[in-house]
Amino acid sequence: MDGKNRKDIYPGLEVDIILKKDQRSGARTRGVVQALLTSAAFHSRGIKVRLEDGQVGRVVEIFP
Repeated sequence: MDGKNRKDIYPGLEVDIILKKDQRSGARTRGVVQALLTSAAFHSRGIKVRLEDGQVGRVVEIFP
């Protein structure tokens, strides 16, 4: 599942994100969602979240 719809993402969910500094390389960072930062219901590049370790990025994959 991709992370473009806000309704699919909630705190405590394990996700892969792409950090701002990794946008060119596409390197992913895995973590657990602490907070959703995008207020829109949909975002074409992925919903922006903060992970429990404090890193911020856009969701590219969701793990059930």
